Amino acid sequence: MAFPDRLKLALVLGSTREGRLCERVARWAAARIEADGRFELEIVDPAVHAPATIGPRLARADAFVVVTPEYNHGYPAPLKALIDAWYDEWQAKPVAFVSYGGISGGLRAVEQLRQVFAELHAMTVRDAVSLSNARERFDAAGTLQSPERHERAMRTMLARLHWWARALREARAAQAYAEAA
Repeated sequence: MAFPDRLKLALVLGSTREGRLCERVARWAAARIEADGRFELEIVDPAVHAPATIGPRLARADAFVVVTPEYNHGYPAPLKALIDAWYDEWQAKPVAFVSYGGISGGLRAVEQLRQVFAELHAMTVRDAVSLSNARERFDAAGTLQSPERHERAMRTMLARLHWWARALREARAAQAYAEAA
């Protein structure tokens, strides 16, 4: 389905580790975002993009999907550095999460990130995608095995993210968020 007024979505990769699984998870998420058709996708990868290019990528976005692993019951330091390097770029925009990890599927990292984004005046979407035991879920080619449940979760998350992104874009156009105080 084609949408004439596609919203800009930044897919933020949360890991910079060598040999990271984040690239496989992000490729899977990106394919679903592109297939959805409501978003114009831009990748934000701190392992690849120079810091000076990340701010403008975030500023252009109407919404964000953060792909994050869970390391030691939290999210990675490079993701915290990326988030903290900008402020206005996140404000009054929705953030959704695709998380992965061991048994918890990255949910502890997401709960911590919700607190961080609240402080930045970003709105986190309740619906998320969580991949438990993620290393076992992807084959050598990077294909997610038994993806049905995760694809349903992704469709729901993207539908809710689109709703919030459209509503908040209209609100920002009517009045700058900084003027609301």
